[in-house]
Amino acid sequence: MIQAGSTLRIVCASLLALIVLLPHTAYGQDADKAGRFDNGKMWTFDHPPFEYFEEAYNFTPSQSWFDTARLGALRIPGCSASFVSGYGLVLTNHHCARNAVTQVSNPGERLTEDGFYATTLEEERQVPGYYADQLVAIEDVTQAVREAEMRGETDAERAQARQDTIDAVTAMLLDGLGGEEAGYVIEIIPFYHGGKYAAYTFKRYDDVRLVFTPELQMGYYGGDADNFTFPRYALDMTFFRVYDDNVPFEPEHYFLWSMDGAQIGEPVFVIGNPGSTSRLETVAQLEGRRDMTDKNLLAFIKSHIQALRDYQDAATTDDAKNAVRNQLFSLLNAEKAYAGQLAALADPVIMARRRDAEGQFVKAISADDDLAADYGSLMEDMAAIQKEMRAYSKEHAAFFALTSGTYSAALLRRAILAHGYLDRMAAGGGEQLAPLKEQLLGIADTPAGLDLQFLKTRLQDMTAAFGTESELVGALLTGQSATDRAQGIVGSSALASQAQLTEALDAGTLDAMDPAIKLVDSFIETYQTYQSAFAGLSAQQSEIASSIGRARYAVYQNEIPPDATFSLRLADGVVQGYPYNGTYASPFTSFFGLYDHYHSYGSESEWDLPERWKAAPKDLDLSVPVNFASTNDIIGGNSGSPIVNKDLELVGLIFDGNIESLSGNYIYLPDRARSVSVDARGMLEALDAVYEADRIVEELANDVLVSDDAAVGGGE
Repeated sequence: MIQAGSTLRIVCASLLALIVLLPHTAYGQDADKAGRFDNGKMWTFDHPPFEYFEEAYNFTPSQSWFDTARLGALRIPGCSASFVSGYGLVLTNHHCARNAVTQVSNPGERLTEDGFYATTLEEERQVPGYYADQLVAIEDVTQAVREAEMRGETDAERAQARQDTIDAVTAMLLDGLGGEEAGYVIEIIPFYHGGKYAAYTFKRYDDVRLVFTPELQMGYYGGDADNFTFPRYALDMTFFRVYDDNVPFEPEHYFLWSMDGAQIGEPVFVIGNPGSTSRLETVAQLEGRRDMTDKNLLAFIKSHIQALRDYQDAATTDDAKNAVRNQLFSLLNAEKAYAGQLAALADPVIMARRRDAEGQFVKAISADDDLAADYGSLMEDMAAIQKEMRAYSKEHAAFFALTSGTYSAALLRRAILAHGYLDRMAAGGGEQLAPLKEQLLGIADTPAGLDLQFLKTRLQDMTAAFGTESELVGALLTGQSATDRAQGIVGSSALASQAQLTEALDAGTLDAMDPAIKLVDSFIETYQTYQSAFAGLSAQQSEIASSIGRARYAVYQNEIPPDATFSLRLADGVVQGYPYNGTYASPFTSFFGLYDHYHSYGSESEWDLPERWKAAPKDLDLSVPVNFASTNDIIGGNSGSPIVNKDLELVGLIFDGNIESLSGNYIYLPDRARSVSVDARGMLEALDAVYEADRIVEELANDVLVSDDAAVGGGE
C-alpha cells in the first residue's frame, strides 16, 4: 500500500522537474539580459551597502547598527546562529543541532526523536567539542598576499608563497591576541576567487550547552516531501546557551525577540554564513559543472542514498537503522539541491544571462589598455582548462570522493593505503612507512553491513563510468556481479576490520594477495594518473580564477558582492509570497495549516504529529504564523541565520528555501526564489502553549535570566 507521504513525494519530484526545468516562462521581457543583482545581495560587513539601503528602503543604518548585526550573529559547525538574550541564549535550527543532540543523549534516551527541555540551568547539557564563533574584527590583507604571489614564477611557486604568507599573517595576528589559549581563531578568507583577501578574527566560545530542542517530527515536519518547498509548517529550531567560566555568558550584542513579527512587504535582513556559490564563475566553468562535475556529484549522491536505504532495509534493529539516519537526511537534502542546480544550468535563459554578464565584463577589460594587457586572454584560458578536464569525465565519475570518510567503505580506504604501504615496504621501507601504518590503523570501523553496501555501490559506480566491456571493469569484477564481488571481499579480507588489520600487521601476514588489495590493483594506476592530472588542472584553474577575480575587482570594486565563502554576510529582502502553479503562495503559514496537514494525511505520513501535539492544547492560538517566506538571498550555510527587522529585532529563523531558489548557486532571481523562516511568533507560541518552557519564554519576552521553571510557575 502506498502511503500519502510517498504519493506526495512522487508528485513533488515531478513538480521539481517541471518548475525548475522550465522557469523561463516567468521571466518576462529582456529575460536573457543580466540584471543588476544577478550576483546576489550577500553583502560583506567591511563594505556595507549604506547607499543601496537608502535607495531601496529609505533606511540608512548607522555603523553601530551594522556592528550590532555582526556581533549578534554566530557561526557554529556547518551552520549559522545568533545570540537572542543578554544571557548567552543561542538560536539555531533543529537540523543544525541533530548531531549535538545525539552527543548529549544518555543511554536509553531518544532526545532527537523525543525532544529535550532543560527546566533548570543545571539541566542544560554541555556538548563536547562544540563551539560558537563571533566575528570581532576584519582586516584587509590583500596587499601582503599579492606581494608574496608576485615573487613566484610558476603556479606552484605562487600558490606556495600565498600559503606561506597566509600562515605568517595568521600567526602574527593570533600572537597579538595572546595566542590560541586566548580563545581566538583567525581565518584568511579569499573573496572574488582571490581578487581580495581579508583576515577574519573570531572570538570562540567553547562551552556550549543544549537548552531546548523539539521532537524530530516537528523540527523536520513534512520530511523529505516538504524539503525545498513552500508553504511549510516546520518548527526547525533549537536553543543552546554559551557559558563563560561555568556561568551564562552575557553578550553585549544580541537580538531582542520581536513580539509582533514581520509584516507583508516589510524589509528584513538575514545575517549568516552562506556556504558557497558559483555566481562569479565563467560560463565555461558553469558548462563544465553541468556536463561533468556536478552531474557526476548528483549521480554519486543518488547511488549512495540507495546504499544507505539498502543498509537500513537489511538492518535488524532500530539502533542500526537510526545510526545512518543523519547521513541519509543529508544526502536527500543534497539530492534535491543539486538536482535544482543542474536544472538551472540547463535553463537557456539563466545561461544567457550569465553570458551577457560575462560579455559586459570582458568588454570592460578590453576598454582599459592596462587591464587588457594583464587579463585579456583569461576567458579563453579558462575555457581551455575546462576542455582538458572534460577528458577525465569517466575517471571523475568513477573515483569521486573515493577516500571520503563519510561515504566510502572503510575497507576500501584501508586497501588503498595498504597498497601504498606494501609498495613502500617492498622498496625498503623508509621514514614514510610509520605514518602510513598510523593512517591505516586510524581508519575506524563502520558497520559491516554498511561497508558492504558502500563497497558494492562503488563497484557499480565504476562499472557505470567505464562500461561493462572495459578492461578495467573486467579486472575489477572478475566475472562476478558487484554484489557478489563485494561480499567475497568483505568476507575474506584482513582489512575488513581494525582488529583483523592489526593482527595481520603484527603477524606480518598482510600481503598483496589480500582480495581487497587485489581489487585496488585493478584500478590504482588509472586512479593515480587521473588524480595527478586532475589536481594539476585544478591548480591551473584556481590560478586563472584568481586572476579573473583580480580583474573583476579592478572593474567593479565592491559593487558586486563576492561569492559565498561560509563567511558572515548581510542579505536584505522583503516578506513576500509568490505565484506558482496557477495559484498564489501567501507569505505566512499558521498552526491551522499544520493541523490541516496532519488531519489530511494521517498519522502514517510525513505530517504526523508527536503525542503532545496531536490534540491541540487549549491555549495554543492556531492563527499564529509558524513559517514565512521572503526574498532574502540565502544558500547552504545560512541555516540557523537570524532574520531581523530594521530595529534589529529577531522576526524569524532561516531554515530552507523554496524549489525555485535552487538556481541561487549560480544566479539570484528574487521574482521566484524565496527563503523560508520559522516565525518568531510561532516559536514563542509553541514554547509557551505546547512545551510549557516557561523560563525560556520569560527570557525571550523580557530578557531576564530565570534559573528554573518554578520561578515563573512552570514547575508548580
